[in-house]
Amino acid sequence: MLKIAKISFLAAALGFGFHSSASADVTEALANICTIVQADDKGELRKKMRDVEQDYRLKLRDYYTGVTCDGNSLIRTALLNNAIDSGTLLVKKMPKGDLAEPEADGKTIQAWISENGLQANPIAQEVMSRI
Repeated sequence: MLKIAKISFLAAALGFGFHSSASADVTEALANICTIVQADDKGELRKKMRDVEQDYRLKLRDYYTGVTCDGNSLIRTALLNNAIDSGTLLVKKMPKGDLAEPEADGKTIQAWISENGLQANPIAQEVMSRI
């Protein structure tokens, strides 16, 4: 009986160790995504998203809320930096339902766009057409 308990404990500890390192790897893989969005490098952003999906089986909706760039979401960062190509790609890759949900500060992306007077931005127009 004691042998089974030791094996179970060892298996649980190893499983936790792999989970922790995998989580750290995802964070490391997404470390420069803000820079990519700010630079409006659509090709590099597409590659980063594809690599994260293949390596960690995560879609944009899975990590979107966990990534902030100076306190802003990825789409907000694209809007503020006029990164039209990257921002449009992000909007197209996000599910429609997720675009209408409030972000970390409790405001929806549409409300935030209106508050900041960014309605004329092509990314904002893409957001409005998707909702």
